[in-house]
Amino acid sequence: MQSGMMWKLASCTLCLFVSSQITLWSVSAAADDSDGEVKIEVLFKPEQCDPKSKRGDLINAHYDGYLAKGGTQFYCSRSDKDGHPQWFVLGVGQIIKGLDIGMTDMCVGEKRKITVPPSLAFGEKGKDPVPPNATVIFQVEVYSVTRGPRSMEAFGEMDRDKDKSLTKDEVKEYLKLQYEKGGKPNDDPFYEKIMADIFQKNDNDKDGLISANEYNIYQHDEL
Repeated sequence: MQSGMMWKLASCTLCLFVSSQITLWSVSAAADDSDGEVKIEVLFKPEQCDPKSKRGDLINAHYDGYLAKGGTQFYCSRSDKDGHPQWFVLGVGQIIKGLDIGMTDMCVGEKRKITVPPSLAFGEKGKDPVPPNATVIFQVEVYSVTRGPRSMEAFGEMDRDKDKSLTKDEVKEYLKLQYEKGGKPNDDPFYEKIMADIFQKNDNDKDGLISANEYNIYQHDEL
């Protein structure tokens, strides 16, 4: 990796846009990878570090991806989708496996540099513009950690009328309460955007409601 490579969280200056969202990329592990461990370097950690992220939590974060060899930047969340931080559920394959591992036990405001081997990134085939068998490095900053919108505990809290389904108003109200409890309230368009994304990904029959079955991707998996 080039010694002059700059790791910057404030802005992205060398983004190469990818053909699909990085949060949707996943590959199978390569069996012959000799260095299959994720390496984590904590760059900043707040004194108040609770709650910490775990499998099933809803995470809001910025992350930038670089090739370990040469330092070329291949992804920049600050340039994708109008620069909004990315929303995803941790540990369910919405991001590459190496990030699912490397972003565990992070708290709001924490920053990490995460080095991911090919077997836990894009594998033997790669994913344009990431070449085959490439080790990648992500710089991440977490803005929000909330109890997963995929835990049945959270479902119960959102389902105010206890009819075993979630309306858009119920989901939006839950998000507002979570942010207010964290001392970071936002305006209505902010919650509308998150709510719309949750319904797009979970309302499989497009009836305007999220059923318990649509919501719980773990099925019988306890969180």
